[in-house]
Amino acid sequence: MDFDDTPQEAAFRADVRAFLAANAERREPGTADGYRTSQAASGALERAKAWQAKKAAAGYAAITWPKEWDGRGGSPIEQVIYNQEEAHYAVPRGFFEIGLGMCIPTLCTWGTPEMRQRHAPPALRGEEIWCQLFSEPAGGSDLAGLRTRAERQGDAWIVNGQKIWTSGAHYSDWGILVTRSDPNLPKHKGLTFFFLSMKSPGIEIRPIKQMSGHAHFNEVFFTDVRIPDSQRLGPVGKGWEVALTTLMNERLAVGQTPGPDFSELFELARHLELEDGPAIKNQAVREKLAEWYVKTQGLKYTRFRTMTRLSRGETPGPEASIGKLVSATKMQEVASFGMDLMGMAGIMTDEQAMPAKALFQQALLFSPGLRIAGGSDEILRNIIAERVLGLPADIRVDKELPFNKLPTGKR
Repeated sequence: MDFDDTPQEAAFRADVRAFLAANAERREPGTADGYRTSQAASGALERAKAWQAKKAAAGYAAITWPKEWDGRGGSPIEQVIYNQEEAHYAVPRGFFEIGLGMCIPTLCTWGTPEMRQRHAPPALRGEEIWCQLFSEPAGGSDLAGLRTRAERQGDAWIVNGQKIWTSGAHYSDWGILVTRSDPNLPKHKGLTFFFLSMKSPGIEIRPIKQMSGHAHFNEVFFTDVRIPDSQRLGPVGKGWEVALTTLMNERLAVGQTPGPDFSELFELARHLELEDGPAIKNQAVREKLAEWYVKTQGLKYTRFRTMTRLSRGETPGPEASIGKLVSATKMQEVASFGMDLMGMAGIMTDEQAMPAKALFQQALLFSPGLRIAGGSDEILRNIIAERVLGLPADIRVDKELPFNKLPTGKR
């Protein structure tokens, strides 16, 4: 494992630091991003678009994209370095990650040069926002179990069905969509992939009110939505292969969760008074802090292994799932303990009244979704077991059955 930047990486880090110092405000020590709450604030989208345009102009909006996609043509390690440095600054996040991290790379990989020229630059500059229309109510974690239908009519497709848990659909301009075009084939076959305008006739978007009081996720209903065949990505019936491109990018995008982490909990314990004195001097609190410090360091060095592979031009393997599995669970535990330290006041969510702007409260309410997004805990454990540890795969008796012959409950 290599802990040091190469001379080229060090020079890039210095350039990033200079850009951020000149254009952004540093984050206060012991604080981290809120969980989707800032997206609901007045003017949040406008501020995010302005910051995205500034990043794009400086060449930091899509560091790893090739230059023919209007990207920087940089290395994955440069993207990691930029993310590390930007984490120290209070800049808008949450609006463009899905589009730039998952949707546009899929479109650029499978689409035509004309598609790339039309859609990549405005997404890069923050002028258009994208969402990912994958999950369905009856599918659970099984994407291949989707039921949204696409039927060919001349030079267009008619789509009917429902998607759920679609992040940001209510403010998105475009979306990528995987559908079932042939139910007579096994579930991983007979899928076809499209992109479409979220303003298309027949689309209904219903935000899902979460227990945090915010609505980041959505239900999306399709009623006779017409999609031109020219907006198909990949061959007919090969939608699963296209979807895998999106999923591989998604795993990389969600591999590291935001705070609260050890540093935020440590700051809370330093300033919080318990009945027997400062929380930082309480033995039980110190034991918990030590436990999470060890876990934090373990995750840090696991990420360093990934960074070392990236720096050497290698591709990270499925072991990246370990980071997401451990960090999402740890974040939930840290948030819960932080609220416990606050006692009865821990139930309050007022950002102005609570320590760390109620970050612990927001994180606990958001954490169940984080343990599902980008692959549930169970899916990640299967990936680690099968592809990292080499254990036998689960028996899947439905693998070669036609989708319309799969047993289902009564409807």
